[in-house]
Amino acid sequence: MDDEDPIRLSAPAELPGEDTQAHRFGRAREAQATAVTEDYVELIDDLVTTGGEARPTDIARRLGVAHATAIKTIARLKRDGFAVSRPYRGVFLTEQGRELACRVRARHRLVVEVLTTLGVPEEVAEADAEGIEHFVSPATLAAFSAFLDRRDR
Repeated sequence: MDDEDPIRLSAPAELPGEDTQAHRFGRAREAQATAVTEDYVELIDDLVTTGGEARPTDIARRLGVAHATAIKTIARLKRDGFAVSRPYRGVFLTEQGRELACRVRARHRLVVEVLTTLGVPEEVAEADAEGIEHFVSPATLAAFSAFLDRRDR
């Protein structure tokens, strides 16, 4: 490995306990399962705010998925109480969906701000935040916020 490469590969001194490791992997799987819902509600909120409605075709194009995939996911959002649709109109968020979108957007902005503060270019930070935002814990978010607060003093 190149000496200038910032990534260092090394085996852990010892493995964590089975319960600890299972909990860590479980959190990652849970975050993966909610990431799609979070991406959809955030995008729907953005589309409704900027254009008045979120059409399934627009959602599919912006997320880079097939129209059928968007329709299936929207049906799940409706079933879970995050969205509603109107005949011949687009998809709209319920109060529960808007609250989730607000939390996801705030988390995204915080991750982007930390990354750009560390010197990551804006476009790279935005792209990286799309993944990180779903996996970061509340404790880490609090540490990110405290870090930015200290920097602003």
